[in-house]
Amino acid sequence: MNMQIRFLEKVPPFFRNKYILTLIVFLVWIILFDSNNLITRFSDMRELHKLRNDKEYYKEKVKADRQKLYELKTDSRNLEKFAREQYHMKKPDEDLYIILTPAEDRKITRKNN
Repeated sequence: MNMQIRFLEKVPPFFRNKYILTLIVFLVWIILFDSNNLITRFSDMRELHKLRNDKEYYKEKVKADRQKLYELKTDSRNLEKFAREQYHMKKPDEDLYIILTPAEDRKITRKNN
């Protein structure tokens, strides 16, 4: 009993208040132990922000691809240019020389390995 009294005397009066103590326990529970704790919420919000940015990126990419597809479908010169650049197609009497940048060369090397 004497030990408890000495311990309570060492505790600041601020922490002896049952409402403050309840509030502290509640905050610790919310921050660390709850299934929807703040740490999880912050990481989920960060991932949501990243996914929204990715969504915008892919929307722009789809828009650009639709424009390119439209150009390919409407103009035969664009179709020929695309086939020559992407698939290295050539006419029978032509020679084809492919010049790669170092970045393109690394990309092709990684695909082949």
